[in-house]
Amino acid sequence: MIAIKTDKLTKKYKDKYAVNEIDLNIKQGELFALLGVNGAGKTTTIKMLSGLILPTSGDILIEGMDMKKDMFKIKEILNVSPQETAIAPNLTVKENLEFMAGVYQIDNKNEKIEELVKNFKLDEVLNKKAKTLSGGWQRKVSIAISLINDPKILFLDEPTLGLDVIARKELWKIITSLKGKKTIILTTHYMEEAESLSDRIGIMSNGKLVDVGTAKELIKKTKTTSFEDAFISIATGGELS
Repeated sequence: MIAIKTDKLTKKYKDKYAVNEIDLNIKQGELFALLGVNGAGKTTTIKMLSGLILPTSGDILIEGMDMKKDMFKIKEILNVSPQETAIAPNLTVKENLEFMAGVYQIDNKNEKIEELVKNFKLDEVLNKKAKTLSGGWQRKVSIAISLINDPKILFLDEPTLGLDVIARKELWKIITSLKGKKTIILTTHYMEEAESLSDRIGIMSNGKLVDVGTAKELIKKTKTTSFEDAFISIATGGELS
């Protein structure tokens, strides 16, 4: 079953294409990494797929629903953990969770919060103000908040950006635990992260989706010895190989 399908998805600003006719097929329960150098178009793509901005042309189907016709229904089944940590700094962790549960009008609010506290091991920081937490804890809370409405589709935009290696590995465990339960679209600049976590990887360059495959498939295709080298070869059209 396809969770996300696009047909010639395009975003144009004046005479410049940020995204140029990309066709995506992301399966239900798949962790799909969308990679590209800065300016490749991945952030614009994520914003269109999550309904934050409208495409110039092309179609988006989410769980079989047309983004143009069923935007409100679609927004009920997805959520985004943005690159900028999305938590209220002057609220405690518990208050942040309660506030977002209220925003989404979660029926079993207390049960859902207890579940997230347990899964993300938030007990020790539950009554601390968000602004006092380390970067790693803030990212964990931000991702927990993005799961408050139990979304079928979760967008993780640079979830471990700026974190130390221990905090990053802890978040990897959490993300891995979600695989198969949620459809996850991940953007990252860490090649090891994409290789380790992803079922498949799409690589964008100059607004186009230039290749899709598993890390092993892309390494084999480019005749390189590491995924980082494969990415560089694909993203630059082989110019730096």
